[in-house]
Amino acid sequence: MRIDVPKAVEHARHCLDSGCNSVTLFGTTGEGSSIGDEERGIVIQAFLDAGIEPKQIVVGVMANSYIDAAVQSRHALEAGCRGVLLAPPSYFKNVSDDGLFVWFSSVFEQTGPQARDIFLYNIPSVTAVEISVDLVTRLRETFPHVVAGVKDSSGNWPFTEKLLERHKDLAILIGDERSLAAGVRLGGQGAISGMANLYADRLLPMVNEGRDDPAMIEAVNELLKFPVTPAVKALVAYQAGDDGWRRARAPLQALSDADCRRLAGIFDRLFVAAAA
Repeated sequence: MRIDVPKAVEHARHCLDSGCNSVTLFGTTGEGSSIGDEERGIVIQAFLDAGIEPKQIVVGVMANSYIDAAVQSRHALEAGCRGVLLAPPSYFKNVSDDGLFVWFSSVFEQTGPQARDIFLYNIPSVTAVEISVDLVTRLRETFPHVVAGVKDSSGNWPFTEKLLERHKDLAILIGDERSLAAGVRLGGQGAISGMANLYADRLLPMVNEGRDDPAMIEAVNELLKFPVTPAVKALVAYQAGDDGWRRARAPLQALSDADCRRLAGIFDRLFVAAAA
C-alpha cells in the first residue's frame, strides 16, 4: 500500500490553516512505525517541495535500533525540520532507566552536531516503556542543548503533574486531550494531538487558555472504545467525504462500515448537533 503523498500534503495544509503551528509526520496517528526509511525521505521532501516550511514540520522517530533512530533524526534535522518526536525502543520490555539513558544518549551522539530540538515521546500504552520523570531529568541535564521537551501521552494524570512540576523549563506537550486544559494551566506549552486532525479549532482555547472542553473529553473517551488510529482516520474520511482516508497499513485494519457510522454519529452529536 503506497502513501498518498498529495493527500497528506493537502491535509497538512488544512491543519495549519485551522490553527496548528506545526504538523507531525510519522507520529502514532500517522502510522509512523509502519513507514520505511525510503518513504520517509519521499514524504519529507514532498512537504518541503509543496512549500510547507521546515519549521512547521516535526518528525516522529520510532525505532528499536539507536542507529536507525539517529539516521532518521539526522535526516529530519538536516532538512531543517522543527524538531524530532523520539519514542523509546519498544521491542524489549521491563528495561531500566539506565538502559534507556544509554539508548537515548547513543541516539543523540550518533545524530552528531545536528542534534537539537528532541521531544521525548512518552506513550507507554503503545511502547510498554515509560519514560520516567527521573530519566527526563537525567537526559536534560546531560544534553541541555538537545532535549527540548516531552510529549506526554501517558494518560496518567499524577505522572503528568509530576512532570510539569519538575520540568517547567522544558516544553511539555500533552498528548491526551482529556488532560490538555489542566496541563496548560500548570505550565504545559501545548499539544501534539491526534484530535487536531479533526478539530484543531476546538483545541485552540484548551491550548492557549487552558479552557476545559467537556465535549472534547467525551469525544476522546468514545474514540478510545475503537482502535485509535483507524478511528481517527475514519473520522477524517467522514469529514472530508473521502473514503480513501480509511485505509490503514498492516497490521492495522480499517474500521468496519458499521463502526464508521457509529463513530460518525457520536461525533455529530457532540460537535455538530451541539453547535446547531
